[in-house]
Amino acid sequence: MRHRNRHQPPPPPEPVRRVQAGPWAIELLPGSAYATRYVTTQATLGFAFDSQRGLHAIGSDRVQPFDAMPNSLAFVPAGCDVMSESPEGGEYLRLMRIDDIPLPGVRAFNNQIDRQAIALAQCMRGALLHACVEDDWEAWALALAARVASRESLLAPPQGSITNNRMRLLDEFIDASLDGPLSVQAMAGLLGLSEGYFMRAFKSATGKSPHSYLIDRRLAKARALMRDSTAGLMEIAYTCGFSSQAHMTSAFKQRLGVTPAQLRQGLKPR
Repeated sequence: MRHRNRHQPPPPPEPVRRVQAGPWAIELLPGSAYATRYVTTQATLGFAFDSQRGLHAIGSDRVQPFDAMPNSLAFVPAGCDVMSESPEGGEYLRLMRIDDIPLPGVRAFNNQIDRQAIALAQCMRGALLHACVEDDWEAWALALAARVASRESLLAPPQGSITNNRMRLLDEFIDASLDGPLSVQAMAGLLGLSEGYFMRAFKSATGKSPHSYLIDRRLAKARALMRDSTAGLMEIAYTCGFSSQAHMTSAFKQRLGVTPAQLRQGLKPR
């Protein structure tokens, strides 16, 4: 007798990963839809790994659209009313001091690019995704807070070639084409820019090269498929434009410090 294939439920959603280290509370929020409203009891540092779009009101009753650039820093002072929602969200690192020592800064900001902050945020993400990674949480958190305090070292949001609207257009183009090869020439042509100018402007806007950003988008889609479907890892690899499952695994280990199998295992209920 042939048994009918039973529908397999999708894996549970990727969890919020948290760690407390000395005076710091650190969270890695997954790239999924969210809606939140709260008042900050302590100043909060944030780092957006992905492009994010939605509505927010920060320290104001005025709700307005927002675009968060990828690889960008944000800061919200203590006592600030925050409302934020996004239909897709994006992976986000959040840090707060939980002792009585205030962080410097009295005004909220976002979309600030800093090369050292990108490296620090990646270290923290890798440690949160894979507990075996050696970590130095307090040193990382203090170093990231120092980058926020040194506002003069941060680049202003780009005005010109890679605006928020152009970033949105580029993200849509990349996401629709991830299952195949994507060239710098195609991305530059979409925005009507020469390849050389596009590469310089893109790195100024995001802190990363177009190729590095493309890998990040492939990894983000792979993680979403691992979270929201029961597809096999080989199928996910090809869907996301990797040449093989081994290629995808190598990118995961290099960028996230964890293999796809380890990450998917972490999504299973304990």
